[in-house]
Amino acid sequence: MRTLSRTVFAVLLFLWSAFAWAGDFKKGWDAYSSTDYATALSEWQDLADAGDPDACYGMGLLYGNGFGVDMNDEQALKWYGIAAEKGHAEAQYSLGIMHQNGWGVPINEELGMEWYLLAAEQGIVGAQLALGRVYALDFSEKYDPIRAYKWFGLAAKFGDIDAKTKLDFLASRMTAQQVSEGQSQVDEWVEQHGDLIAEY
Repeated sequence: MRTLSRTVFAVLLFLWSAFAWAGDFKKGWDAYSSTDYATALSEWQDLADAGDPDACYGMGLLYGNGFGVDMNDEQALKWYGIAAEKGHAEAQYSLGIMHQNGWGVPINEELGMEWYLLAAEQGIVGAQLALGRVYALDFSEKYDPIRAYKWFGLAAKFGDIDAKTKLDFLASRMTAQQVSEGQSQVDEWVEQHGDLIAEY
């Protein structure tokens, strides 16, 4: 059984209160979090059919992991895709995972990275770590220690302990100028996205 993110991200708390269907989505999320997947499916299906991005993401979680339904990558891709196209960061991250791993689609690392980037720019730590790992591979044509430093550095800013370890190791193999450039990119991103950092 594959498990994608089940983290309750704080921004949804604000979104829930802004819409009339908030109680239904929250009831579904609470059910999902307590492994009552039948209730989650019941609460989310109509919302997802109406195009609600949070509910679409929830449906993607159910089908992508086989929670309360048969695992179905085609359905997971469908629901994640609807949510991701509407800017849902967790759905974008999930699509990145599916494309990078070839779940339901041919492996496509480039497309996976595009989705990771969209999610990472919205503060999704998993996506930031994924980008950091890709750019940190010194045997890869994508090797870029400065970009790796940026994404590991940002994940560390969001409190990820593993990111701090990776950042320190990466920095030990970089020149002082490269570290300085990487840190400048971290600082610039934080300045532009201070609201996201403030939530942590």
